[in-house]
Amino acid sequence: MSLFPTRHYADCGEYADDYFDTYHRASALLDRSEIHRASALFREVVERGGTVFVCGNGGSAAISNHLTCDCLKGVRNGTDIKPNVYSLASTVELITAIANDFSYDQIFSFQLESHANAGDLLIVISSSGGSPNIVQALRCAKEMGVQTIAMTGFDGGAANELADVKLWVKAHNYGVVEDIHQSLMHILAQHTRQQYVDRESIGKIKF
Repeated sequence: MSLFPTRHYADCGEYADDYFDTYHRASALLDRSEIHRASALFREVVERGGTVFVCGNGGSAAISNHLTCDCLKGVRNGTDIKPNVYSLASTVELITAIANDFSYDQIFSFQLESHANAGDLLIVISSSGGSPNIVQALRCAKEMGVQTIAMTGFDGGAANELADVKLWVKAHNYGVVEDIHQSLMHILAQHTRQQYVDRESIGKIKF
């Protein structure tokens, strides 16, 4: 595991050097076969018209919403495929109503129970992998026959144990973990789009 920082830095440029080094070492440890499995699962669900749900808390909620943008609008750009991607972290009115009337732990699972069908896909994003609402969403998905991908960090937590596909960033720094999760989101979206654009256009269009 990459613990960072381990000392005080007076120079921010030096801090940046070591931060990026930590990022590169952690990204090198990512299981490439799991990244491929995540991409294949995403494409399989999209191609048969299933729905992809994504959720996270805090910075991971922002990545969830960004994933919705890039894996829906981005993937459709220049292709004939129409992914159905929905962030469970995007509607503050619904989230606060569920949290207020029931429990914050249910803010994602409650939505899944209404929206998801067997064979759909849930992507959870959690640096700790232990957030109760993330764990509950994964357990709910399993009960409903919804397939799962978990982007985690640190020790992986319960999310890493419950998910079908595990994108585990082995670092102990929230910024590094979230930066790599953001990169994984872009990789998933861009690699998927690449499968459906005209191959002769690759290298000529912007990704």
